[in-house]
Amino acid sequence: MSGLTHGGASHMFAASRHVERPFKRFMEAKMKVRNSLKSLRDRHQKNQLVRRRGRLFVINKVNKRFKARQG
Repeated sequence: MSGLTHGGASHMFAASRHVERPFKRFMEAKMKVRNSLKSLRDRHQKNQLVRRRGRLFVINKVNKRFKARQG
């Protein structure tokens, strides 16, 4: 017999590791996710197209607001 005293239902009430931060999304700059990065790459002279972790990224070390991800 598995009852509550033997830890049978303790997994149902386990604490979540995810901490909800409702105002964090307004503080950090969002990255654009697009199907094609060619038009976003040409928006600024210093934009670079970089492959990291199997995804394509447009980054700009001079102006940080130019960033996008594909995949």
